[in-house]
Amino acid sequence: MSEPSRTSPHAQPVSREIAAPASAVWAVIADGWTFSSWVVGTARIRAVDSGWPRPGSRIHHSFGTWPLLLNDQTHVVREETGRLLELTARGWPAGEARVQIEIRPEGDRCTVLLGEDAVSGPGALVPPVVRQPLIGLRNRETLRRLAMLAEGKAAPRE
Repeated sequence: MSEPSRTSPHAQPVSREIAAPASAVWAVIADGWTFSSWVVGTARIRAVDSGWPRPGSRIHHSFGTWPLLLNDQTHVVREETGRLLELTARGWPAGEARVQIEIRPEGDRCTVLLGEDAVSGPGALVPPVVRQPLIGLRNRETLRRLAMLAEGKAAPRE
């Protein structure tokens, strides 16, 4: 990532080249109501603060599978419009994670880097050597879903 990740010294970012401009990727990220469509593990969105994705704003989500849905929230720690989003994702009783999404424009394409690590709760007790490969699997699928949405929003090529 362009500057040291604030997620954790153990975070191992994954990346994906997306066949859409950075603006299309940001459009998906900035629409908090799409969060459950691309973030693996989020079952539904209950509310999105009107200021999303400005720092301090929140997405109120549920995770799990019915009938065992748990309600929690994700809030923005830092945002650089069109380029960077840092989040604290709550998922109690598992704990909290720090997430950093960076978009690197490359003409009509871009590369997105996604780093995440548990920062509190039981998830943080799992050794990094065990939790990071699992987080990486989840985040690769998250980026795949984000790419599909962004590529669908991109203007058709002529």
